[in-house]
Amino acid sequence: MAVNTSTLILFVLIYLVCTFYVARLGYKKNSQTDGYMLAGRQVHPAIMALSYGAAFISTSAIIGFGGVAASLGMGLLWLVFMNIFFGIFIAFVVFGPRTRRMGLNLGSITYPEFIGKRFQSRFIQGFSGLLIAVFMPLYAASVLIGAGRFLETTLGINYNLALLIFTIIIASYVIKGGLLSVMYVDAMQGTLMLLGMAFLLVFTYSKLGGVVGAHQALTDMASLVPQALVDQGHRGWTAMPAFNSPIWWTMISTITLGVGIGVLAQPQLAVRFMTVKDDRSLKRAVLVGGPFILMMAGVAYVVGALSNVYFYRTTGMISLQVAGGNTDIIMPEFLNQAMPETFVALFMLSLLAAAMSTAAAQFHTMGTSIGHDFYQQGLMNGKSTGTAVHATKLGIAFTILVSVALAYILPVSIIARATAMFMGLCTSAFLPLYMGALFWKRTTRAGATASLVVGSISSLFWLIFVHAKEAVPLKICLAIFGKETLLTGTWPLVDPILVATPLAFLTLIVVSLMTVPPSAEFLKKAYRLRFEDEEEEISETASHKAAESTGI
Repeated sequence: MAVNTSTLILFVLIYLVCTFYVARLGYKKNSQTDGYMLAGRQVHPAIMALSYGAAFISTSAIIGFGGVAASLGMGLLWLVFMNIFFGIFIAFVVFGPRTRRMGLNLGSITYPEFIGKRFQSRFIQGFSGLLIAVFMPLYAASVLIGAGRFLETTLGINYNLALLIFTIIIASYVIKGGLLSVMYVDAMQGTLMLLGMAFLLVFTYSKLGGVVGAHQALTDMASLVPQALVDQGHRGWTAMPAFNSPIWWTMISTITLGVGIGVLAQPQLAVRFMTVKDDRSLKRAVLVGGPFILMMAGVAYVVGALSNVYFYRTTGMISLQVAGGNTDIIMPEFLNQAMPETFVALFMLSLLAAAMSTAAAQFHTMGTSIGHDFYQQGLMNGKSTGTAVHATKLGIAFTILVSVALAYILPVSIIARATAMFMGLCTSAFLPLYMGALFWKRTTRAGATASLVVGSISSLFWLIFVHAKEAVPLKICLAIFGKETLLTGTWPLVDPILVATPLAFLTLIVVSLMTVPPSAEFLKKAYRLRFEDEEEEISETASHKAAESTGI
């Protein structure tokens, strides 16, 4: 369905005016605080939650994983559960408060600096910054591809031009405004995304005969699953894949575990815990973040799967056939064909908001990682060669160029795969030492360093030489050893997260127990409560005692 050009231009102009106005509000506050790097540590919990959710849920979820749901089915809803339980509840209630306190105690302003200062290691900070700068552009490119594909199918413009325009808009306020501008814009964009997804869910069900009718129709279509997918374990769009089948391993290990647990170790998300003023703000943010993720990811996966019903009724083909086998364009095709013209224009803005919010967070994180953590703190050993903000701006500009270049050359159906790859790498490299930093005082510098290196190398080794999804198309293993994967049988189906992460945890524990622990004085500084936190804990304890005394 073609979108009326004048209507679309009007919507886009209003959207851009609002975006730059909100970004300017953040920039003005940045000039009065240390907000460029860490938003001044005074962000409202609702702003933080919306920014966190908007940075997490992007076109890679709506377009990429929505397309995967259209292909593999509603088993992806387990990922929604994991996103809410680990990505919101565990993150905000368990990880968030300790990250905020320790970050403030140690004077950290980035995620690599946080773990670097916790273990008193410039190597950890520099290596982490380099790891993010090198591999996050792959994830950022997948977000850009999702936005570019939707613009291409909706407006009929050249994909390359769509990427260029989209990237220039983001770069203009990320480089200038810093993290506070990014978070303000994220919150506005998150609200727009919520409205768009709510309408999409209601309209889809009304179009397909209601909730029960739509799901029953999808269940009855199980016989239409292509034989190639049946052979890999597909048993219908409303059923889980056959246990131990290739599709089962992809859905459970790569997507559900890799992305579901991997969110805890995402640098661009963890740094947001340090932007609020107290622990109570993080707990309040759960009430905003949980429903937001449910609506964003849940709706995308349900609608993606149900698109098969719509396409079969209107074209006699399932979604994958309509898209020519490219899962990245299933959702854009469904939106353009099934939705009203005005809604397509409005939803395009929701998708742009999703892509812009995540890409902005990624660009800021990559910029601080390469400019502040790797270059200034790592290579220059903390010696000032100019302001940290200036180095970060140069880092942002460089990583934007790399991300755009990747978006031009990456293959089709790459959005969900690239997202899972990066999150899996972060899980193996960062999660063990991040948990050690927060919850085990006995963790040593040597243990954290060894865990970081082992987790990173083992994850990359498994991706290149064992896991078939990457090893086969990369052909590095074939060139060196003369075979597509080093291992056979079930091993090529096992995602790196299930091998590299346990290995990194084991390394952390063994090496830490064999080496000298940090000094008691340093640990006291790192783990101490702030005055406002002590007041909060006293207040909560008093409330609990009062409740117990009254029998509540």
